[in-house]
Amino acid sequence: MSAESSESNAVPYVDYGYGSHVGLRRELNEDSFVVTDRLFAVADGMGGHEAGEVASSLAVQALAEGWEAHSGRVGEPELEKFLDDADQRIREATDSKAGTTLSGAVVVEAADDHTGEDTNGQWQWLVFNVGDSRTYLLNDGALIRLTRDHSQVQELLDSGMITAEEMHSHPHRNVITRALGAGDMWGADFSKATVQPGQRLLICSDGLTGELTDDDIAQILNAGRNVQDTVDWLIHQALRQGGRDNVTVVLVDVKSR
Repeated sequence: MSAESSESNAVPYVDYGYGSHVGLRRELNEDSFVVTDRLFAVADGMGGHEAGEVASSLAVQALAEGWEAHSGRVGEPELEKFLDDADQRIREATDSKAGTTLSGAVVVEAADDHTGEDTNGQWQWLVFNVGDSRTYLLNDGALIRLTRDHSQVQELLDSGMITAEEMHSHPHRNVITRALGAGDMWGADFSKATVQPGQRLLICSDGLTGELTDDDIAQILNAGRNVQDTVDWLIHQALRQGGRDNVTVVLVDVKSR
């Protein structure tokens, strides 16, 4: 194998930061997250009386265990199995009285998608989402939302019944239409994006996006702060805007080797 080929197949070098805050109006933090060198995810539990915390914790645990068992060589079918396992664990542990969102991405070699296409040693973000936690990609200064919310307000927006601005104040803004722990209602969405140096991948619970607009988030991501300082500033700004919910942020910077 040539040096050039070996370099192209090397796992992307990333730096990451993370943080979670209970917010200013909640007594419990029901968010959970997982961070490794190639697996990043955020879960936002719901159910009250600590059940939401259990649900979100079980979701990221099932995801991490599945990832480790497969040594990081996964595609959509494997991720679906991990999420199905999470759904079953949550229903058994909470008597089907709790649920959680789950959003994030894994870094996979493009060839692992089993298409047989020549991918030239490229690596991809394989993005997954259930519920209204979000995954974004900052690419060349432009913020791209890689996930679509599974929520009532998203459906109202898609139908033209409300505007994007009205989503933040709508009385049903916290009602989601898919969740792990909900049995047949958990179906995940998947998408892919090429991993490139200079990108920033952001994963967050709705405690961030419920307080900050996408433009607000893009401005902070483009401000030139290092990865952990950026995480801390995002959480700080969400609290300044009201902190109505738990706020969890995972940020991944792709570096040049």
